[in-house]
Amino acid sequence: MATTSTDQDSGRGQTAASPARTRTRTPTRPRTRTRTRSRTPTRPRTRTRTGLLLAALAAPAAMGVSGPSLALPEAARELAVSPASAAWLMTAFGLGMAAGTPLLSAVAGPRRGPAGVIGAGAALVALGAALVLLAPGLPLAVAGRVLEAAGAAGLNVAAFQIAGRDRSGRTAGVVAIGSAAGGTVGLFAGAALAGVVGWRGALVLPLLSLLVVLPARRSAGGGTGEDRARARTRTGTCTGTGTEGRRSALPLDILRAPAFRSAAGLMLAVATVNFGLLYAAPRRVAALTGWSSVETGAVASSAALAGALLSWPLVRAAPALGPRRVRAVLALGSLAAAVLAVAAPWPAVVLCASGTSALVTAGAQGLLTGAATDGLPTARHGLAIGLFNLAFLIGVAAGPALAARFTDQTVQFIY
Repeated sequence: MATTSTDQDSGRGQTAASPARTRTRTPTRPRTRTRTRSRTPTRPRTRTRTGLLLAALAAPAAMGVSGPSLALPEAARELAVSPASAAWLMTAFGLGMAAGTPLLSAVAGPRRGPAGVIGAGAALVALGAALVLLAPGLPLAVAGRVLEAAGAAGLNVAAFQIAGRDRSGRTAGVVAIGSAAGGTVGLFAGAALAGVVGWRGALVLPLLSLLVVLPARRSAGGGTGEDRARARTRTGTCTGTGTEGRRSALPLDILRAPAFRSAAGLMLAVATVNFGLLYAAPRRVAALTGWSSVETGAVASSAALAGALLSWPLVRAAPALGPRRVRAVLALGSLAAAVLAVAAPWPAVVLCASGTSALVTAGAQGLLTGAATDGLPTARHGLAIGLFNLAFLIGVAAGPALAARFTDQTVQFIY
């Protein structure tokens, strides 16, 4: 009996001691915190590398918009069409991007996420570029530009989707600046290629994005847990029944949101002005100076690139300025750029106006993307950003078309 009670007492002692052992394990948590702190300094570097990679993926799409601008005279002569008809080589690219954004997002996005969009976009870019290079006439060349633009739009959307995983917004800012820089560099690159290999080379600049497709797909991965949760939410919402299901499946709630309408409307106006100036400003500079297309492209690219890079201080100063002042700066800056580019008799002022427009557009992409989702449920943010990008791409298509129609006839001598 004594032995039994002793065994029981020892057993109780072991049982009582076990919580003490459990408590002694809790101090191991600070080690995990220490490791986490030691890793945090590498995150900004990772964000920078990812942002540069995604910028390299998105920039050729913008180069495809501006690249043909100074090569259109040669294209019009070789294809034996009017200058207005040759301008469709630029307008078709904007229309293809506007159509490709929702198409690839709906077809390839739900199954494989950004990685699937990148794969489908790369295939369309390659197919469209091949058609442009082999097209014997304008209709097939325009069709090739539409396919090329649809693929470039998919790559652009995937880049911003991956960048959106960084909640700090810095990765998306790097991608926006890279995209703006691509649009400005495309002017000079297109003119240079047209002078070396012919006008068709200026129309296939989006092929450069294929150089980073494989690392970009690795960066895309399979999507984060939050991405998958949002996809499940959208799937469940779209298959829901009743008034609530129909209301969530349609974007009417987004289109009715005042914050979205304000941001998307301003982005549409700013993009229309900017890409209209990408078409018209180099021509006006050439008319005022008599420079060649390569010289004009180099100077216009430098001015616009400087403006795109200067958008970063505007993005950093935005919290201090406040939303209303930021939007006023964007609207007034775009309006002033349009007026000066059209009316100023000095090429330096026209170039400054082009740079100002590039600054405003790059800043608007970085600052208004998040503002477009204000007041909306988290599950609707992805669709809201897609519609916001669609407004931007409509401006990409409308700008060159309006500029080609309303540009002063004295500029057309370069044809």
